[in-house]
Amino acid sequence: MLDKVKKYIEEVDKFSSNSIEEIENFRIQYLGKNGIINDLFYSFKEIPPNEKKIFGIELNKLKKNIQSKINDQKLNIKNINDDTKEIDLSLPATKFKSGTRHPISIVKNEIIEIFKNIGFILSNGPEIEDDWHNFTALNLPKDHPARDMQDTFFIQKNPDYILRTHTSSVQVRYMEKNKETIKILSPGRVFRNESISARSHCIFHQIEGLCINNSTTFSDLKSCIYYFVKSFFGEYTKIRFRPSYFPFTEPSAEVDISCNICNGKGCNVCKYSGWVEILGCGMIDPNVLKNCEIDPTLKSGFAFGMGIERITMLKYQISDLRLFFENDIRFLNQFNLSI
Repeated sequence: MLDKVKKYIEEVDKFSSNSIEEIENFRIQYLGKNGIINDLFYSFKEIPPNEKKIFGIELNKLKKNIQSKINDQKLNIKNINDDTKEIDLSLPATKFKSGTRHPISIVKNEIIEIFKNIGFILSNGPEIEDDWHNFTALNLPKDHPARDMQDTFFIQKNPDYILRTHTSSVQVRYMEKNKETIKILSPGRVFRNESISARSHCIFHQIEGLCINNSTTFSDLKSCIYYFVKSFFGEYTKIRFRPSYFPFTEPSAEVDISCNICNGKGCNVCKYSGWVEILGCGMIDPNVLKNCEIDPTLKSGFAFGMGIERITMLKYQISDLRLFFENDIRFLNQFNLSI
């Protein structure tokens, strides 16, 4: 009987098949209810007492070998099927969800490219500023409302450090280090202590331009603004300059364009005036040049600044400023076709 078990062990070791059906028949032959293993266990009582121990060891070995052989053969078949599995090229491709640029970034990059075409370069600066670069050098008087804690986020008092209220501070830093021809663009985040609503926020984005050389005039400023408006809003957009006041420019102006939503006929966005304000600008005040150690008798220049959120709202006809900061996927996915 022991020789019979050893013979079965040899047969099991030699067994090999790539057919699930043959493997199943092999399992039934040995491990089935009427299989070889059950017959051998049933005949255990006929084994002489002095051989039962060895017979039991060999019988358990046979049973383990059978189960191991079945598992190995099934695994081999699975691996073969995985390797030879054909790819159906007619199936639709897997769709990948690509990321999208934020509308603020889209518009900012578009504005930058327009001004780069006429020679402007980028300049960046810190978001935490001191009093000199944010206020004093820009000709803001001591009693100006922007210096009040109700309008500005102060990090520290005496000496004063604040979250910058405009990117004009970048222009001051650049003028302190460069005294020759200057033509820079300064985009970035700015901060003001304002209530959050559909039309205002405590964080927003500005982009400001500065141009200084030996003979810059207001006509140069107007040409620059006309080029930007026509490039960004379209060739048929109307433009008007309104006299205004800014501490760091003189003369100063605000620029309006014909409302692109109602085409100048009047609507809620333009408050039925047909015009929408987009930016402020002016010739650099001589005091600002002096503060940056530039001789105003030899140099002159212009500056302009605009809120990127306002431009974006006009471009995409968005009515609520808060949408830019909520990270609502339903809103952001609408810009996945934009550059």
